[in-house]
Amino acid sequence: MLLRASSSVLSPLFASPENSSSPPPSLYVRTKGRGASTVSMAAAGEDNSAPAITGVLFEPFKELKKELGLVPISPDQSLARYKYAEECEAVINVQINIEYNVSYIYHAMYAYFDRDNVALKGMAKFFKESSEEEREHAETFMEYQNKRGGRVKLQSIIAPQSEYDHPEKGDALYAMEVALSLEKLNYDKLLNVHRVAVKNDDPQLADYVESYFLAEQVEAIKKIAEYIAQLRRVGKGHGVWHFDRSLLEEEAAAA
Repeated sequence: MLLRASSSVLSPLFASPENSSSPPPSLYVRTKGRGASTVSMAAAGEDNSAPAITGVLFEPFKELKKELGLVPISPDQSLARYKYAEECEAVINVQINIEYNVSYIYHAMYAYFDRDNVALKGMAKFFKESSEEEREHAETFMEYQNKRGGRVKLQSIIAPQSEYDHPEKGDALYAMEVALSLEKLNYDKLLNVHRVAVKNDDPQLADYVESYFLAEQVEAIKKIAEYIAQLRRVGKGHGVWHFDRSLLEEEAAAA
């Protein structure tokens, strides 16, 4: 079927130059079956039986036939899952476990420094907030797993140590060195998640790790490294108390 548009509607778009005797072209829309169409132009008086200049055809219903066959029917299968490899699903579950383990260790550190015979409130507050942050990371990965149609499988958490005093370094420096090692280890694990995403051609997962975790992890490593440098300068004893007070003041200023 061929429809001809009114020349009065098209004249602003195809206005002829001054003193030109050539009439404006006409626009024709050829309809070709359900869900597909082409657009062509021809000058007035031109033989419309000539082949028209056409654009790219898009036949969505034809292309959807393959996609419709991928929609699961079973009620125990995810409808949202699409191009999400099993290896990606597994590495996310591993990362959830890592985040919970790190959170558990930081929580143990918080309990140690909050004791009445240790009483370093700045250190206790720092590790309590660090524990909450790592737990939030675990929950964020759980939400992502569900969003992609994976299944969250929680695993065992290893009990952390409860004593952090060190005969040579003292408790504050030793705990911060443990924290730095944990942050670097966690960074390596996040890089592994990124490698698995790239290996399985999952740019969305790779971008997710880059956008929400890697930069934050680098900042955490830098901050704890600076704390270690400061604690090594002040040594054990009274200098640790001053460092602890500076932590409280720093966190109060940031609040």
